[in-house]
Amino acid sequence: MRDRSSRSTASWFPSSSVGVWLKLLPTWVIISLTANVILLGTLLASMRHRPPDASPPAPEYQATVATIPMSVPNPSHLGERHQLSYEQWVAQLAQEAKIAADQSPDRLTVLAGDSISLWFPGKLLPDDRTWLNQGISGETSAGLLKRLHLFDNTQPATIFVMIGINDLLRGESDQTLVDNHRQIIQALQQAHPQSQIVVQSILPHAAESNWEGRDRLLAISNQRIQALNEQVETIARQAGVYFLDLYPLFADPDGDLRPELSTDGLHLSPIGYQTWAIALQVYSREVLGSQ
Repeated sequence: MRDRSSRSTASWFPSSSVGVWLKLLPTWVIISLTANVILLGTLLASMRHRPPDASPPAPEYQATVATIPMSVPNPSHLGERHQLSYEQWVAQLAQEAKIAADQSPDRLTVLAGDSISLWFPGKLLPDDRTWLNQGISGETSAGLLKRLHLFDNTQPATIFVMIGINDLLRGESDQTLVDNHRQIIQALQQAHPQSQIVVQSILPHAAESNWEGRDRLLAISNQRIQALNEQVETIARQAGVYFLDLYPLFADPDGDLRPELSTDGLHLSPIGYQTWAIALQVYSREVLGSQ
């Protein structure tokens, strides 16, 4: 499989050497950047005077697979899903994946990851795709690797993966995290040889946090996260899959998560998800194409 990833198409918002960087970009990236920076600026302006949320967002729950009716009990609110044990949660995701496999919708797209993916509001996801959210709060790379088989029978056009922050919070080594990413990529390639696999970077955390695990979070340097992302990008490129570097889009000039994009220094605010949604929309259109 040819290497389809490129830093020029994934790392869109550098913190320095802007002029040199812009000269290296393909024309389509510059055009997309111009349009979407304007859109992002509008979103930022609209949110500027809103007080930050005190806790992670709990948007109205959307069907995990858009346009596919659920035949299993479907919580009306994301908060209710947190009452499930991990095993119950996995069973729920397995049933939802089975529905997707049975109905085989066009342009099925999987979000695989932890709570950051889980809380992605369905109404913000690009509506030209059918989405299967396979996120679990608190998930680690080892946990995700063990449950990838849940959607083996689906036929996704694209699979987006974001995982790793909980590994760091639990004290896992960098090597373990990188090795698990490599195994996740290999498992997805084996089960879904026709799918576009997009590994997304681990996001930064804010310089200040009111999250319950703030001490553990702030003990993890964003420089370490950036170094890990570079290693993950390397193995993604070697495997011939896509790498979407979201880090520069979410980071301030110091490399920390921009406060307006987060509710607690770790989880994303509504405007954080709007920012991610713009990135997915542009990346899907300009890099992934029509698949």
